[in-house]
Amino acid sequence: MVTILIILAIVLTSFAIWQLVRVFEGTSKLKDDSSFVPTDAENSYQGKMMFVFMLGYFAFFAWLYVEYVPLLLPESASEHGVLLDQLLGFNFLIITIVFVVTHVFLFYFAYKYTFSKDRKAYFYTHSNKLELLWTTVPAVFLAVIIVYGLSAWIDITDEAPENSLTIELYPKQFDWTARYSGMDSTLGASNYNMISTFNPLGVITNGSVAQMQEELKADIVYYQEELEKAPKGGIKDEELTESIAKRKRQLERVASFEGLSAASLVSGDDDILVKSEFYVPRGKSVEFIFRSRDVIHSAYMPHFRSQMNCVPGMTTTMNFIPTITTEEMRAKTNNPEFEYMLLCNKICGAAHYNMKMVIKVVEQEEYNKWISEQKTFNESIQPADEGMASKISISGNEISMIEQ
Repeated sequence: MVTILIILAIVLTSFAIWQLVRVFEGTSKLKDDSSFVPTDAENSYQGKMMFVFMLGYFAFFAWLYVEYVPLLLPESASEHGVLLDQLLGFNFLIITIVFVVTHVFLFYFAYKYTFSKDRKAYFYTHSNKLELLWTTVPAVFLAVIIVYGLSAWIDITDEAPENSLTIELYPKQFDWTARYSGMDSTLGASNYNMISTFNPLGVITNGSVAQMQEELKADIVYYQEELEKAPKGGIKDEELTESIAKRKRQLERVASFEGLSAASLVSGDDDILVKSEFYVPRGKSVEFIFRSRDVIHSAYMPHFRSQMNCVPGMTTTMNFIPTITTEEMRAKTNNPEFEYMLLCNKICGAAHYNMKMVIKVVEQEEYNKWISEQKTFNESIQPADEGMASKISISGNEISMIEQ
């Protein structure tokens, strides 16, 4: 409230001063008083003072550069992050040079062309040389920036090497799940019809298909029992009938997955699903695959200079090579609690701010030890409990239009 009052007072004071100046100018014109018109000496003085202002202006710019440029971005922790930082630095260099040169001329012209009643402004209609100059020079600079930027973009978005570690990052409101490819280095197939409490990513395996069929059959039995108790022709009767029909259609689609090849049905058994935090080895290419269960999210990893949209209904990818471990970055930042973070950079709902996941960058040996301690999808999947059918059934907001 105090801040609003201060701002209001400044605005009203400025308005009052402006009105007083207008009154002063009006009365001077009525009296034919030219005292408010600056003299040549005053104009010359103001022109010289522009040089003094220029020195203060650039001194303040230099201070801002020294004080705040180090805070723009954290140190890059990926190979392509260094390339991006160099590209950004190159763009800033060009912008700074243009900024300094144009402002030096601005202040110089304010001095050189101070008003004098003995000089008349020259009316310059057209100049082909000037047109060519201020068209060609910016075009050359822009061409260099575009070629440099495209070169960096091609390097960054190039396909991941064959020996890359493959990780799927799967967001939903409001958390992340990471899925590692197992010993076969291949992520198992997935489908939104397979999503359940025990299979949040809809991974398709022999075990998950059988489990999902049991869950759906249990759901159908449960809803049929409820339907028998519901008043005929009422709203509940209609809702239960629709729910049974949906479960039967879904059961047919799930049963169709049994026709997949044997390799497809076992490739997901050794996948590893983790939440809260995931590990990546330093110096090894990591290929990320993104899907989304509900709305558009954006996987943002600022220290790795990486961001990719996670879009319902499609798969997106990116890859990078981590170069600095978590422990090394803690030493560099002098922060023993430092963690790399995966954030959501699309406003996706009420708890968007809390949608994050810790990334651990470790040496290969530590990564091997950690991954060996994780349960595979086949080990973690649980058999359906018919008594819990109503609690584990898939509701509308748990299903997305994701299909792979």
